[in-house]
Amino acid sequence: MIKFIHRRDRLGYSCLGAAIVSALLMVQASAASTDRPRNAGVVELETEGTSNISVRIAEEMAEIVDDGATRRVLPVVGRGAVQNFSDLAQLHGIDMAILQTDVVDYLRQQHLLGAASSITYITKLYNEEFHLLARSDIQSVGDLAGQTVNIDRPGSGTAITATRIFDLLQIAPNLGNDTEQVALEKLKKGDIAAVAFVAGKPAPLFDGVDKSQGLHLLSIPLNTKITSAYLPAQITAADYPGLVAQSQPIDTIAVGAVLAVANLQPLSDRYRNVANFVETFFTGFQSLLAPGHHPKWRDVNLAADVPGWKRFPAADQWLKRNAAVAKTPEPDNLKQIFERFIDERLLAAGRRMSQDQKDDLFNQFQRWQSTQR
Repeated sequence: MIKFIHRRDRLGYSCLGAAIVSALLMVQASAASTDRPRNAGVVELETEGTSNISVRIAEEMAEIVDDGATRRVLPVVGRGAVQNFSDLAQLHGIDMAILQTDVVDYLRQQHLLGAASSITYITKLYNEEFHLLARSDIQSVGDLAGQTVNIDRPGSGTAITATRIFDLLQIAPNLGNDTEQVALEKLKKGDIAAVAFVAGKPAPLFDGVDKSQGLHLLSIPLNTKITSAYLPAQITAADYPGLVAQSQPIDTIAVGAVLAVANLQPLSDRYRNVANFVETFFTGFQSLLAPGHHPKWRDVNLAADVPGWKRFPAADQWLKRNAAVAKTPEPDNLKQIFERFIDERLLAAGRRMSQDQKDDLFNQFQRWQSTQR
């Protein structure tokens, strides 16, 4: 059968064909006219879960780095510390990750470091505090022996740190692996004895939690085994007004967080993207200390070394070019660093110092410093 096409139809098909050809030519011309790959300037940064402050830290990094055209930070929520290490070592898209420093020790002890041994770091970020939230009938860490303590999913940063802490204290609780939010609800109902959580204070997980719910934070005994492996730290009423009484801080430990980088080839696009990120992030770092940003940025010293780690070459080069800027904190920040140093050393020795004593000691330090110039 012969089918006749009306002139009107012939014109329609002709116009459609012309449109298709035109579109194809435009796509080809566009592809030929640019040398920039579609992901030029993009770095993917993997974080811990949404209840961890690393997500907000990544977002605030993106705010100062992204320019809408040549630079962009793409935060990716990971599935825990061990998995994040694996992703950084093996996934092509993950360029950087925020990782706990004690996870490297864990992987090394378990002979699981493998390809992750080539991972470098840009800078040490902040310290993350170990929170141990318990029922009111649990008065000390020792009371947790034989009780159920949730330590998050296997392979998470919390699970690694909590297991190590309990081993160092020679306490054997029953360990649960619910997510933090599920575990917190179980704790409120009295179904479990405690929830362990590693996060920079104040942790969003504890928003709205207070003593009226029959919960409180436990202190961690700071013996020599603990302080040789972790930094002494304190949780205060300023961090959690509903959980901590004024002038009765909770002694605990902290673990460092680092901004780590995958093993990138120096001449690759990914390497150039990360190097470009470093230049912009380091140069704009001071803006992150302004009000409105997370208070943990005030803990960051860009030039601080991380024992056992190698620094990413572009970060090392920037610090050498800008040594004076990177290593000279503002007076207020210097005092905070000084006081934190004093607190950590006194905690390790089981002692405390009043604010007046700290102020007097800092003034002596400043007078001594002025004689060294």
